[in-house]
Amino acid sequence: MKRILQKIGAMVLCATLICSMLPARAEAGYEIPGICQVQTDFGAAGTVKILDCDYVGNTYLSLRDIAMVLNGTEKGFSLDIAKASVSLNLGQGYVPVGTENVPWGEEEIPEASVRRNEFTVNGEKTVYYTLILPLPSGSYDCFMMAADVAMILDVNLEVSPAGVLQIYTSEPFRVSPEALEQAGYFYGVNSVLAGDATTGEIYYGYQADVSYPIASTSKLMTCLLTMEAISAGQLSPGQLVTISEGAQMLAESGDGVIPLKAGEQITVEELLLGALLPSSNECAFCLAETVAGSEEAFVERMNQKALELGLSQAVFYNSHGLPAYTQDAIPSKRQNRMSAEDMFRMVSYLLRVYPQITDITSQKSAVIESLGLEVKNSNPLLHNMAAVTGLKTGTTNKAGACLVTSLRGENGAMEHDLVVVLLGAENSIERGRVAGLLAAYALQTFRTGAEETRDPEAGGAAGQPPLNLPTHGEAAVDWILKTAGKRQRER
Repeated sequence: MKRILQKIGAMVLCATLICSMLPARAEAGYEIPGICQVQTDFGAAGTVKILDCDYVGNTYLSLRDIAMVLNGTEKGFSLDIAKASVSLNLGQGYVPVGTENVPWGEEEIPEASVRRNEFTVNGEKTVYYTLILPLPSGSYDCFMMAADVAMILDVNLEVSPAGVLQIYTSEPFRVSPEALEQAGYFYGVNSVLAGDATTGEIYYGYQADVSYPIASTSKLMTCLLTMEAISAGQLSPGQLVTISEGAQMLAESGDGVIPLKAGEQITVEELLLGALLPSSNECAFCLAETVAGSEEAFVERMNQKALELGLSQAVFYNSHGLPAYTQDAIPSKRQNRMSAEDMFRMVSYLLRVYPQITDITSQKSAVIESLGLEVKNSNPLLHNMAAVTGLKTGTTNKAGACLVTSLRGENGAMEHDLVVVLLGAENSIERGRVAGLLAAYALQTFRTGAEETRDPEAGGAAGQPPLNLPTHGEAAVDWILKTAGKRQRER
């Protein structure tokens, strides 16, 4: 019991990664510098510089400092950091630049912002949000979230009662969504769900039975009905579709993605590419007109299909997920809605009946030959996790940032389709981070089975957080890193 209380105390302190903040710029600045102590399971230790961005606890660690601590180990890595790019190569020796593992100096910290800098791992492009700062030596350093570092290196982290960030290089990265929930991590999203689409088993859900706006993830239903029409022989993938004036108007609006022109022709297959990869609203609109004759008739089919699939919380107003206004004197602004459970059911059906959809959604980019246009996949996890096969992003002001992710789960004996649903993240940065953690959890659970994560001695009934737990979102990330997975070590 005493050990548990010590760990809980460490969790609270971990809101700032147990970092000692320097007096310089300790006011509410955009980047607040500090340090934390890092130790490994093989005895290496060092001081790691950190930056808290915008808020205390929104902590990014120095990659150079971490690389130096792990240098010469199986989890070591080399770094090549430029003004707006990072190249990280696993298993290679790190070449120091002379600034590693020492506290910040007296110099002013240059202004920087969290952005999607170019980031490659072993030569493969990935999608992470980082800060890159110039060093007095003329080199650069990159600052990155602890959870992202842990997933890239596949190591487990925790904070000891002494306030030291522990890196367990011999243990794989593990995730406990129940610990996240208890820590309040999901307060920043509408709902999440992770499950096995092949068996229908739901591994974890948070507010998953509540209906929320779903933005462009609506296009999954549009593509389902299109594939249904193709299967029934009503359409063919190579069939040419003539662009309507309505589609051109949508393409020319502020929500346009692909420059479609009335009278031009494009194939059904290319419309599917446009709708699924760059999330083209005009392509979804064209598919609706092609399948049902008009978008109004198509929306009726969308809602009918929802009923057939038992999606009790689903309602559709259009084919693409943008806000839809009524024709009243005082118009109502409506958005397609669905619960995470409904989305899971729909996607499970889609993957089971039309698995070829992942032939499209697993592509990082594609060329729409009719337009001579290359389009890119908007799913960030497709670049970060080899198991990801799709499926769809979505964003509106009301819906927030949404992501439905499919993954191929393999455990040596069988393959399953796994699904992670995230509705209503605050922004695309949080969307990628939350979905990435849950995707790692889904793969972990499929391969090793679910684990009981609640400790009865820690207090708190099911569904209720124990007392004295951190409620800040980034503290919760720290908590998952230090409490996820049950270790059977007695040291």
